[in-house]
Amino acid sequence: MSFGDWRREFEHNRRRPLPEVTPPADLAPAHRRALAWSLARFQIGEVGEGRIAREIWRVRLPAIDDDYRVALGLFVKEEGRHARILAAMVRSLGGQLLARSFSQGMFRAARRLVGVRSKLLMFFAAEVIGIGCYGLLAAALPACPLRSALAQICDDERRHLVFHRDLFGAVAPRGIPRAIFLVAWTVVGTCAALVVLAEHRRTLRALGIPLARAAGTLARLMCDGGRRATAAPPLTPAGAAS
Repeated sequence: MSFGDWRREFEHNRRRPLPEVTPPADLAPAHRRALAWSLARFQIGEVGEGRIAREIWRVRLPAIDDDYRVALGLFVKEEGRHARILAAMVRSLGGQLLARSFSQGMFRAARRLVGVRSKLLMFFAAEVIGIGCYGLLAAALPACPLRSALAQICDDERRHLVFHRDLFGAVAPRGIPRAIFLVAWTVVGTCAALVVLAEHRRTLRALGIPLARAAGTLARLMCDGGRRATAAPPLTPAGAAS
């Protein structure tokens, strides 16, 4: 896909209505509390990424054109849509929304210390975490609107992962830079996964999801994400900045 294709896809997605998020009526109180606790922390992680959408207009990379810049802004708005859905989920479960969380504070501080390329790499890691965690939580629930809404977010995150992969495939030439990308990806992805697993281990246990299974799921997704990013075909966007 070209970045123009991505721009059009995100513009189309903006017209979707918000899904229903009703939890199953027979969900055990302990499961409600655990799920609300984790979803509140994922919710705050989906908020407040507008800075990168502004910064990208000042960045000059060979593969980046205005279609990419607009698409990135629309991607950020789609993450904001996820935040609204997750907020509705937390409320439907009787939970409380948060002003801050441990992992969100760590990731935000790290993003402020690095450049645009590194911030985009952290977005890439966040998509992998989202795919793994939302997928695991959805699979632990019976069929219900809440499970379907989590699955929809998970599907969006899979598309986001491909979007970021296309950028890294376009800006990373063959050879040593790709090896450097894989090293950076391994460090960033592993740290992100460990932080999330540590923070949400009680929820995983409450919902009957073994920690080893969750760790294995994230590890496989991380490996696959790095492999796909370095194997992505280069894009040649019209009007790319030189």
